[in-house]
Amino acid sequence: MAIDLSTQLMQATVQVEQQLPDGRHTIGTGFLISDPTPDGKPRTVLVTARHVFDHMPGTTANIGYRLQNADGGWCFKPEAVRIRSATRELFVHHPNRDVVAIAVTAPPEFAKAAIPLAWLAGSDTFSKFSVGPGDEMMVLGYPQGLSANSAGFPILRSGRVASPIEPEKVSPTFLLDFRVFPGNSGGPVFMSQADHRRPGADGSADVQFIAGMLTQQVELNDVRLEIGIVTDAEFIRETIAELDQPAGRSAPATPDARPAIAPSLVASRDVSAAVGRAVGD
Repeated sequence: MAIDLSTQLMQATVQVEQQLPDGRHTIGTGFLISDPTPDGKPRTVLVTARHVFDHMPGTTANIGYRLQNADGGWCFKPEAVRIRSATRELFVHHPNRDVVAIAVTAPPEFAKAAIPLAWLAGSDTFSKFSVGPGDEMMVLGYPQGLSANSAGFPILRSGRVASPIEPEKVSPTFLLDFRVFPGNSGGPVFMSQADHRRPGADGSADVQFIAGMLTQQVELNDVRLEIGIVTDAEFIRETIAELDQPAGRSAPATPDARPAIAPSLVASRDVSAAVGRAVGD
């Protein structure tokens, strides 16, 4: 895979935001995936954590698109996407995991940044590249609603795999030694080791793939252990596949019996720079 996954995925990761009745903003993270419809038409899909949308009671959410100016600079251009009608949800969700997907109409310039579905890890990716405890992975998101700059780019951080990684049918999540903040919910977790050979990698020089989505954090007796829970990428694939199923097929989600990461609540109205006092968890 002759790509710079860190750069490509930073372009595809967006802030997902909604203003609440009290004037604060709830902010989570999402990322865009290119997944053509069954008849071959282009389609851009936003994926995020289910609880991000659950914390947004309104019918629309703002997606923090970024557009490049003629001088090469970037500007923050959020656009509203309808996530509910008066009677139903307009997104699909996984029946058992904290993942949602919704088809969106992104600005043409931004739609090009969407990540191909094939970049998501498959059922054999972790074993193929001998990925396990101690390996470093990267995370993109908006901790406490903070952006990297006024254009709304996400913040890139890293952590190490803190648990065995088993097939998704055995264990749907794995742990990452990573300090989790509100606002990280829905962020992509990925491995990017270009030109790095690993045992069992079949001679491939690049080890680059999206491992999953950051959806939860570990708590014990109300103490946060600074460990993130990553939902396997296979469940993102399964959720996107629900877009092509008959409406209403999805059953109500069954949340994991672990604490979710609350979206960030910020008092500031300038969410592009995310300046303000975080008042969430």
